[in-house]
Amino acid sequence: MSSTATELSVPVPWGQISGKAWGPDHGRPVLCLHGWADNCGTFNTLIPLLPKDGRYVAVDMPGHGLSSHRPPGVFYSFPAYVADVRRIVDGLQWTRFSIIGHSMGGNIAALFSALYPEMVDAVVLLDTLGFIPTDLTEIPKVMRQGMDEMLQYEKKTEEKRRVYTYQKAAERLSAANPTLSEQSVSILLERGLVQLEGGFAFSRDLRVNFKNIARMSFEQSLEMQARIQAPLLAVLADKGFCVTFPDFSQQRVASRLLQGYHDRSW
Repeated sequence: MSSTATELSVPVPWGQISGKAWGPDHGRPVLCLHGWADNCGTFNTLIPLLPKDGRYVAVDMPGHGLSSHRPPGVFYSFPAYVADVRRIVDGLQWTRFSIIGHSMGGNIAALFSALYPEMVDAVVLLDTLGFIPTDLTEIPKVMRQGMDEMLQYEKKTEEKRRVYTYQKAAERLSAANPTLSEQSVSILLERGLVQLEGGFAFSRDLRVNFKNIARMSFEQSLEMQARIQAPLLAVLADKGFCVTFPDFSQQRVASRLLQGYHDRSW
């Protein structure tokens, strides 16, 4: 697979979802979904290593990379991202396809596969188990926190975007995630910055940082997991998100979800 990609965009009611495509136009369709606060550049080095007969489309999810931000007053949530995936594949005229999702993108992939099982023929989850259950007693608190964050944000007067030199922007991204290599920082900044007068600003919507108000309990997560029909591969990093759950209850939930995939016979 060549490392050369072509830019694409899919119109949505509030603007566009941008992305890149690799491979033959009529190759096996594969949608690639990035993680939180990243962009489709995360797949730049992976896709050239994949089978050459695929048509790989990696997108910047709304509020990330070069895609349009959601309209004022609209929350970022997993159900909304699932609807975005449906818009994307409708725009691409795909009726059945595979999904590769990293972290947040894997959670979107799993939920989409549960809600639209007839459209998905294979799922690959990278460093995620597809669902992040929330304890029932925590859901009201988390929902309220997300709403309060949005309401406080809306009360702020319009602030000028902070402008950086490219080097300072790279240093800030590296400081926020010290595990990123210099190459990874460079790749993410290709779509993670917009040029303004006097320098660069980060392109992502600050609202993606707010608490996700659409939460699922453990029981709801298991029900959704059971509705996935496509063969599924979960690839977990040895020091990744799923392995570093801080307490026993979260580890137990992760083990149950993983067991749920093991128990499936595709």
